[in-house]
Amino acid sequence: MKLVISDWCVIRCTRHGPITNHHLSMRWIWIDKFTEFTSRQTATAVKNVTSAEEHLHDLYPAFPIVPHSLIIEGMAQTAGILVGEAKNFQEKVILAKIGKASFFRLVRPGETLVFKAKIEQFSDQGAAISGTVDCGSDSVAQIELMFSHIDKNYSGVQFPEHNFVFTEQFTELLKAFRIDSNIPLQ
Repeated sequence: MKLVISDWCVIRCTRHGPITNHHLSMRWIWIDKFTEFTSRQTATAVKNVTSAEEHLHDLYPAFPIVPHSLIIEGMAQTAGILVGEAKNFQEKVILAKIGKASFFRLVRPGETLVFKAKIEQFSDQGAAISGTVDCGSDSVAQIELMFSHIDKNYSGVQFPEHNFVFTEQFTELLKAFRIDSNIPLQ
């Protein structure tokens, strides 16, 4: 079986032909907006959790909570945009490793998550990020992530020319922050 990265999904090629998996191409935004952004240094984003989000009811239908995996996803999106912007979104950046994720409390609908990401190390190969997630004055999580610039690290693997990681959905979040903060767009 051969794995091919296409423009819109992952295709597994078998001797019977391609099998597409549309679930792997899903793109959705878990953060609502940036409230702070310092290029190549730090980013802060917020997520307002609402009971209208169906996936919050899947784990415990009578007691909706934000799954820890979605808290990590919010940090990954916040930090991933920070890492991608550091090279002007010219390289494809992927989450390579969750180094550590410690959780301290549950998050319920009606609360607001604040994701704070800081670049600890940055190189041509990728970046190391430390982050905190807060809800009001409470600490929700501490997360350490590693990102890889896949154009630099996966020699021999063919990826589409366009940047399928940083879609317009993601870059619009940063653009909206810059407009709201009167920061000139590049």
